[in-house]
Amino acid sequence: MNTPTRQQIFRERVRRGDRLLGTFIKTPHPAVVEVLGGMPLDCLCIDAEHAPFDRTAIDLAVLAARVADMPTLVRVSRPDPAEILNALDLGATGVVIPHVSTPEAADAAAAACRYGQGGRGYSGGTRAAGFGSRSMPDNVDRANAEVTLIAQIEDAAAVENIDSIAAIDGVDLLFIGRMDLAVSLGARSPDDAVVIDAVDRICAAARRHKRALGMFTPTVEEARRWADSGASLFLLQSDQQWLQQGALALRRAFGN
Repeated sequence: MNTPTRQQIFRERVRRGDRLLGTFIKTPHPAVVEVLGGMPLDCLCIDAEHAPFDRTAIDLAVLAARVADMPTLVRVSRPDPAEILNALDLGATGVVIPHVSTPEAADAAAAACRYGQGGRGYSGGTRAAGFGSRSMPDNVDRANAEVTLIAQIEDAAAVENIDSIAAIDGVDLLFIGRMDLAVSLGARSPDDAVVIDAVDRICAAARRHKRALGMFTPTVEEARRWADSGASLFLLQSDQQWLQQGALALRRAFGN
């Protein structure tokens, strides 16, 4: 029997709450993904919401990740079934859906990720489908078992609806967007008490509904604090931040 690839078991790892670490990819060039694909991370997240990724750039980034067997998420720009379909047909391991504020939005995203009545459109000629090398039943079964759906919780309305969102079965993980949540709540910082209280509410709902939880945190030290509250998937920093930090470290080491 063939050993499952990292991409094939990523959803299973997410759902059982394994401690996972990834980063955002902001630079639309496959070389960035190629370099990071060989690093000891658990996943990469292509940020098509806030970075200039078009379909071709996503295609090349996913291709580079698949060569390295690096699980790759695509954060789509909006919860549009066509954008979700595009990312999954190109072979992404899963999608991150921004601004999921209602159970209806969560349910619609879940339907767009799965094959079935009213769900994801089918083509056997895509990268995800092996370019026609596998049967329709095989493709459908694989996708429904392996595609990871992450709902980003980043609005005041989402906090109010968090129990009903967390109850949606097709959502694999709730991902807390602290920065947007702070803006939505009228806070000046992601560390303000009102934001921390909202994050605590989301964590509690995830525990009640046995839903996996993830988040972005400003520091690694803070990630450890939220891991104690049940968070298991952390997307920290980005390729851009690493370039900046590396340049600053070099300047400090070299001196004036």
